[in-house]
Amino acid sequence: MTQSTATAALGAASTTVVRRAGRLLAGAAILALAALVGHPARGASGESLQELMKARDLSEADVTAALKTYMPTGRHDDYYIFASGGHSGQVVVIGVPSMRILKYIAVFTPEPWQGYGFGDETDALIETGDRHGHPLRWADTHHPALSELKGDYDGRYLFIGDKANARVAVVDLADFATKQIVSSNLIESDHGGTFVTPNTEYVIEASQYPAPLGGKYAPLEQFNDEYRGAMIFWKFDRDKGRIVPEQSFAIELPPYAQDLVDAGKLASDGFAFCNSINTERAYGGDLEGRPPMESGYSQNDMDYLHVIDWKKAEQVVKAGKTEKIAGFTVIRLPVAVEEGLLHFVPEPKSPHGVDVSPDGKDIVVGGKLDTHATVYSIEKIKQLIADKKFEGTDPYGVPILPFKESIRGQVEIGLGPLHTVFDDKGNAYTSVFIESVAAKWSLKDLKLIEKIPAHYNIGHITAAEGDTVSPDGKYVVMMDKWALDRFAPVGPLLPQNFQLLDVSGEHMQLLADLPIPLGEPHYAQMIKADKLKPLEVYKPVGTNPLTETKDPHAVEGGKERIDRKPDGVHVYMTAIRSHFTPDIIRVKEGETVHLHITNLEQAYDATHGFAIDSHNIQLSLEPGEHANVTFVADKPGVFPMYCTEFCSALHLEMAGYLLVEPKAGGTTAKADTTAAKGKK
Repeated sequence: MTQSTATAALGAASTTVVRRAGRLLAGAAILALAALVGHPARGASGESLQELMKARDLSEADVTAALKTYMPTGRHDDYYIFASGGHSGQVVVIGVPSMRILKYIAVFTPEPWQGYGFGDETDALIETGDRHGHPLRWADTHHPALSELKGDYDGRYLFIGDKANARVAVVDLADFATKQIVSSNLIESDHGGTFVTPNTEYVIEASQYPAPLGGKYAPLEQFNDEYRGAMIFWKFDRDKGRIVPEQSFAIELPPYAQDLVDAGKLASDGFAFCNSINTERAYGGDLEGRPPMESGYSQNDMDYLHVIDWKKAEQVVKAGKTEKIAGFTVIRLPVAVEEGLLHFVPEPKSPHGVDVSPDGKDIVVGGKLDTHATVYSIEKIKQLIADKKFEGTDPYGVPILPFKESIRGQVEIGLGPLHTVFDDKGNAYTSVFIESVAAKWSLKDLKLIEKIPAHYNIGHITAAEGDTVSPDGKYVVMMDKWALDRFAPVGPLLPQNFQLLDVSGEHMQLLADLPIPLGEPHYAQMIKADKLKPLEVYKPVGTNPLTETKDPHAVEGGKERIDRKPDGVHVYMTAIRSHFTPDIIRVKEGETVHLHITNLEQAYDATHGFAIDSHNIQLSLEPGEHANVTFVADKPGVFPMYCTEFCSALHLEMAGYLLVEPKAGGTTAKADTTAAKGKK
């Protein structure tokens, strides 16, 4: 940095401090810049930077970390993180390195700010995720997967799985909006979802807790014979941006509690790898004389890494060697064995993460009750399969490859290795849950390099482009399950903690903590920001985000109207700063009302909301967006409607009335006192 450049930067940063007095990151940035140019920069209250540093008890390491993460206002982050929102059923979008939360994407659950599930057609979208006749309004989102092309993130789509209800959703990254939710009714839970094949030919979803396929009943005593797992390959149409259920298929698996999945790439392209954690085939019963699942699952020293040839499975499907279960195309287990689609390799102990290296040559498995990361060789596995060199079969006839001949080696990591990601220098980073550290090790030499503490109980770990064929290095994020003393106490339920690491140098450096206060995020992926091309407005005006086309009910300015038709009252409305047209809707009690609302704005960020009081209707109308709402005006009265986004100086005036005239014989003036009486 030249003297003039640094001085200019100092001036800009000093301005920021004046505006945001007392903020740590800004102060730290000034401190570091001041050190570079030798200026005695001062904070907003006139204190010297050294005094500010002392007053705030900041070390040089603190200041350096702040400088590496601080983003001046208006400057965008280099990366996006897409993290599961856990119990919220949503996705969290985070900027890196600032670790600023940028957005929550509503996926499986209603979200009022985005008007998701509060009156418009997103209600129907959420209902497509209902299962077994049950409305499902929560989800346990676990593993997001960015779409890939040739093994690299392409910035087009995001997929996310719901462990609790075995569902998969598609998010379009053009507008960061959910477009599709699919469920098979084949399996009852998933954990191995979602993961994509290198060209996003398929989105993989694997079951976790075994159950009779197709939702039927069988007693637990028939566990070995009637309970099964399955790996689903959801066919994805990249051009349409939608999953095609009728072109998707599943492979039946033994009841071993399949866990995480990763798709092969480059050297291992065509294969999918999946862990399992219950070769014991335990199913609990701690009040029935059997061990709880916790110990029942953990008796054996080895479980089975599933090696699945999905490209060969495609040919089996084309040959028609399938059955329909609950309407879904399934390759039954005996066929999978006979056709050579499924092989097992022993893996120690209580395995969890399975992660394919960038070149596709290695498959890294962490065992929760082990101290090693075990590195399998796809070259050795392929040769063993070709040579039919098996050490036996499991009770279902699945060939088992010899463990020692399938691996390249093991790395002594620490107690409880879970998940592994990679950088651009040949290093791997493994989360170590019980020891509560992230471990950096050499993939080439299989040697541990260093560890850094996590705060606390690290689960997943993510790296910049770390799941692709070309990782970036630079940043790793530890996704910690416990926060304990990291943030101001907020009662007994604490947020999760994301901790950003700088991994660009010789040693890992902790840069920042980010509390995640809406659910337990599990996994995340980090993508270069310049790969995304988000929309600024919907074009043409009147676009329906769900169909991504101009809605047939889109309303043009000057053509607003109210039409009475056999199926009800159709209100063709526009929204533009700062009024709705029409702003008065008169209907009769019992009439069906169809609202067709178009936001005519084409200015970036000119979003309007639309709410009708006491009707559970709330929309978010982004610029150019069109939405349709249908409801029955079943309660006579006068109901204000208004814009719920502060859109202009006259935002409060952007309002109107829904008047529901009582049926003949009703009253126009008598107030409903039911609620008031109910409170007495």
